[in-house]
Amino acid sequence: MTASAVIVSGDRQVTRDALMVRVRRAASGFAAIGIGPGDCVALLLRNDFSFLEASLAATTLGGYAVPINWHWKPEEVAYLLGDCEARIVVAHRDLLPLLSDAPPGLTILVVPTPSEAVAAYGIASSQGTTPGEDWDAFIARHEPIDRPPQAPRESMIYTSGTTGRPKGVRRQPPTPDQAAATARNRAQIYGLVPGIRALVPGPMYHSAPNGFGLRAVPLSDVLVLMVRFDPEETLALIERHRITTVFLVPTMMIRLLRLPDEVKRRYDLSSLRHVTHAAAPCPPEVKRAMIEWWGPVIHEFYGATDLGAPTACTSEQWLAKPGSVGTLTEGATIRILDDSGKECPVGVPGEIYAHVTYMPDFTYNKRDGDRRSVEHDGLISVGDVGYFDADGYLFLCDRKRDMVISGGVNIYPAEIEAVMIGIPGVLDCAVFGIPDAEFGEALCAAIRVAPGTSEAAIREALKARLANFKVPRVIDFHDELPRDDSGKLLKRRLRDPYWQGAGRVI
Repeated sequence: MTASAVIVSGDRQVTRDALMVRVRRAASGFAAIGIGPGDCVALLLRNDFSFLEASLAATTLGGYAVPINWHWKPEEVAYLLGDCEARIVVAHRDLLPLLSDAPPGLTILVVPTPSEAVAAYGIASSQGTTPGEDWDAFIARHEPIDRPPQAPRESMIYTSGTTGRPKGVRRQPPTPDQAAATARNRAQIYGLVPGIRALVPGPMYHSAPNGFGLRAVPLSDVLVLMVRFDPEETLALIERHRITTVFLVPTMMIRLLRLPDEVKRRYDLSSLRHVTHAAAPCPPEVKRAMIEWWGPVIHEFYGATDLGAPTACTSEQWLAKPGSVGTLTEGATIRILDDSGKECPVGVPGEIYAHVTYMPDFTYNKRDGDRRSVEHDGLISVGDVGYFDADGYLFLCDRKRDMVISGGVNIYPAEIEAVMIGIPGVLDCAVFGIPDAEFGEALCAAIRVAPGTSEAAIREALKARLANFKVPRVIDFHDELPRDDSGKLLKRRLRDPYWQGAGRVI
């Protein structure tokens, strides 16, 4: 670390010291509104300095920063705001229409949309007045907070759950020993150590980029935020800023590999020391090609917002055990259980239950029953199925529940099915994942409809209620959907034909 550490976004940059002064001013302002330990500040923000400022200000007070996926629709945003009972939302100006259904009494702080976001997303200039107070003016009118910070809490990330509605992972603040172990774990899985030069290409409303970006602030000599992933720009930023440490998802790796060879050769990537990927299955040929191109700097971990990271895998380990997600990290326990709760032998797949001792306990916000339902003898399951080999390497092979991971994004079909069945003309439906060369999985809907119901009408109705990434890419019409005598949908009969020959079972 150096005193001149900087954070970069587009053509803008700020020193870490200057950013932290703004964090303390924002914390003072949040406290004046009533934010304290356990309270929520929602963030409707793209990757930007303001994302870091608002997140760190909330945690300074012992509150939760609650990032919102800005691809959502107003109804989805309103659900999250009501569920977490946010007192404040900090939003980019162009995203304010997503607050049209927001609960009353919410303090809205408005951040000018940065020029790099305007260019990347083709955002039109906003017209007229906007609700809420300007973020810079809010910060300027408060003196830096002068009391010691509260024990920091991780961001409350909303992840899809068994009811189909996103649920917030509300984790307790760590003890000093847990915080120290967390730092060691993040050094292992993310390469987060003092003096790094870090790049955040993924949106920080997702769990891993969020944790990576926020923890990089105090450690990095240079921290570069990308407002939108672009493969060639990623290479250019690595060269320009001599980046050492990056977090990617497999879809980004696929897009990088698709660049023409002459573009790949154009950039000097020799500064890279630790490149981590996670969040979705990575095709073996993609992983091998990345190691061949970037060298043995590619790391992987298995984890979830609910679990932490119970395994990690270096390039050398993966080359020795292709397809593995590695061995246990410090303080981690994993048991592979069959449907009766008995431990599976080596090589036999079962449901993965895990616990990492450094992770403070959590519940799902307002849903303690859901939290209890995923626990077995102190271990937590997120529905993944896998097995250990004789050398203690974990392999993933299935997911017990129906969650779909597309491009590193968790999507729960029950939420989509609940909307779809309410569309006039839809008589029955099932949503599931099918293979996709770029995103790992894509959404497919099998539906039974009344005569005269068109695919176009169904898509328009879905887009009005759901984020675009939740709208199935493929919609197949069926005369009947397979159900057993009790009426239970036999989704595997619909899904299996797509996965035959795909190289893995879902």
